[in-house]
Amino acid sequence: MGKPGVFIAALCLAAGAPLWPAGASAPGPGGGDLDAVKASGVLRHLGVPYARFVSGGGEGFDVEMMQAFAAHLGVRYAFVETTWTGALGDLTGRKVSAKEPDPARAAPTPIRGDVLATGLTVIPWRKRSVEFSHPTFPTQVWVVAPLGSPVKPIVPAGDVEKDIAEVKRRLAGKRVLGVPNTCLDPALYGIDATGAQAIRMDTARLDEVAPALLRGEGDLALLDVADADLAFERWPGRFTVVGPVSPVQEMAAAFRRDSPELRKAFDAFLAAARKGGTYDRLLSRYFPRAGSYFPGYFAGVR
Repeated sequence: MGKPGVFIAALCLAAGAPLWPAGASAPGPGGGDLDAVKASGVLRHLGVPYARFVSGGGEGFDVEMMQAFAAHLGVRYAFVETTWTGALGDLTGRKVSAKEPDPARAAPTPIRGDVLATGLTVIPWRKRSVEFSHPTFPTQVWVVAPLGSPVKPIVPAGDVEKDIAEVKRRLAGKRVLGVPNTCLDPALYGIDATGAQAIRMDTARLDEVAPALLRGEGDLALLDVADADLAFERWPGRFTVVGPVSPVQEMAAAFRRDSPELRKAFDAFLAAARKGGTYDRLLSRYFPRAGSYFPGYFAGVR
């Protein structure tokens, strides 16, 4: 297979954590900005086990990035595991979703974390409820087929919109796997309008899509770069990339809108991490092939 890139946790607060001291800004129902995080002595990192961003075992690109950010702030790090359906609610205190993206209309729910960093793609409905940091990683959503599929890879036209149109033309009559309320949601890419049967998987884990495709539960699947890269490694020679259904997108950390200083602090930390080598070290450890998928991106952000 050629390079696909041509298409270019429960609150872990330790016992004995300090109460909010007099003079510190009130955290509200579990929330608060930079001064509240410093006063509490802990940064609560919300994450969903996903690809190499959050392993679920204490490792991952975003896990190490947030551990370093906590150390930079002089506070302890606590991982708070969440789910794709509950993540933004755990951050914002409102049960926002693709179906109800307006925080003013969404039902209240307890705030469980200070920052959501989990390979989170910046998509329009999420931007209605949170503020995103500067980009942390590039991504793109591809249609992937099992090797031997009658749906063959497109010939890139040098124009991503033309490539997307050609991919969608090939979907008619096919069963396409996706996951609602995530970056793999078929509704984001108009899959139903192509004549395909969009199969919306009832799963909390994006890494279940590729094995479902191998089991024949669909003819094709939506996978983003991180999940596709992991699938290529786990099952070498079993998949082929048909082409993109999205332009190149960006991932970022998400913050509550009432935490502007915490977001600014992370943006400054991220810029320093890029210049100082921390970002490159994490990139080499978790995504060594990222440069082949996005050859121009990483040079541009140094």
